[in-house]
Amino acid sequence: MLEIRQYRSQFILVKRIVDAVMPICVLYAVTNIYGIAWSDRYILLGFVEGFIFMLSCQFFGAYENWRARSIQESFQITLKSWIVSVIFLIVVGFILKRSYEYSRFVIGLWSIASLVLLSVFRVLSWMFMHYAFRTGMYTKKVAIAGIGKVGKYLIELFNENPSLGYKVVGVYDDDLDRKITMNKMYEAHGNLDDLCVDACEPIFDELYLCLPIGAESRIVSIMNKLSQTTVVVKYVPDLFAFELLHAKWHDLKGLPIISVYDTPMSSFSARMLKRIEDLMVSILIMLLIWPIMLLIALGVKLSSPGPIFYRQNRIGWNGKSFSILKFRSMPVDIENKKVEWGNASRKTTTKFGQFIRATSLDELPQFFNVLKGDMSIVGPRPERDIFIKKISKEVPRYMQRHMVKAGITGWAQVHGLRGDTCLNKRVKYDLYYINNWTLLLDIKIILSTLFKMSAKD
Repeated sequence: MLEIRQYRSQFILVKRIVDAVMPICVLYAVTNIYGIAWSDRYILLGFVEGFIFMLSCQFFGAYENWRARSIQESFQITLKSWIVSVIFLIVVGFILKRSYEYSRFVIGLWSIASLVLLSVFRVLSWMFMHYAFRTGMYTKKVAIAGIGKVGKYLIELFNENPSLGYKVVGVYDDDLDRKITMNKMYEAHGNLDDLCVDACEPIFDELYLCLPIGAESRIVSIMNKLSQTTVVVKYVPDLFAFELLHAKWHDLKGLPIISVYDTPMSSFSARMLKRIEDLMVSILIMLLIWPIMLLIALGVKLSSPGPIFYRQNRIGWNGKSFSILKFRSMPVDIENKKVEWGNASRKTTTKFGQFIRATSLDELPQFFNVLKGDMSIVGPRPERDIFIKKISKEVPRYMQRHMVKAGITGWAQVHGLRGDTCLNKRVKYDLYYINNWTLLLDIKIILSTLFKMSAKD
């Protein structure tokens, strides 16, 4: 166990050294390539940037919980840390009125090159470490105490993901029969009292306590006994009891708080990032498709009398109503005759309307809704207000779809759940999107949508 901890400390030390040294090395290379004198001010700049970047990485958690972190998460932390450190230097330079002493071209090139090389280092170190874990190098030996839903989930997680670097060497439970029937692949080490004895050896490096919520006295007793050992003890709360497996944790002055139901748009930075994404993608797409939209508008006008656009009230973010915009595909006032859920495929359409609905071209005006701020490029599809009261009573957690803006496309849509398909399944996919939202997930959904549209064509 001492070897594992020492190795972990050495690995983090190497990462810190590279983070601190890489910026000054890249700056030295850039100044030499472009014939800039390697003066004291550039040396100071490189050292300060390396130090600030290392502090930013520490703040964003780059040196903690790295075993379970994906490449995408590592890159996001590196990007945020580098942007913060560069902005800090720019602000300090303007305050001290020293920015004029540096070549803007060199600083710009240095900023980009350093970010690229630091990201490459992150990827290579991630690949090396996960290869080492898969081959059994420096893996942590762990034990599981309690094999209810949480314990079983944790065992399967470690067993199916050897690249995390954990190896289950024993399971413990007072119900030995349940342990044997559920975990035949593992050697039986006994009950929870035997666990405390084995911890003194120790035959494992870390112990995960997975006992149910009602076993407080048993948990306290075990923790008191384990306090006399050097085993690392981690308590895993029974999140399955209240369906909190994907809930988010927050810290309030040292008090851990679980966000049972929350929106990814609670922070200003997330809302700003999402809005910038919506504006950039919408403007780009509309610049490309405006001739097509003009032709569709002409087709609608010539195919039947009435307006080009069709407006309908839908429910969006925070349950607020907005007017969604579509190209009209039906005769005027046809929908006023009978309104019912699940009849989209049976609605009377014009011949041209049938074409634009089948190809989803009638949805294109919704980019105006995105520009206005009523909708987003990616999000759950909005529903009519007259149906929501009934649906929300029948489908659990349906209203949580409105914790983000409605979207033109979404996680459910790229998985084939469109139109009047199974609502429960659509809600499941929509909630997955809300609970796991990132900019990269949005990009993945947008690219998947474009791919499916081109494949259909």
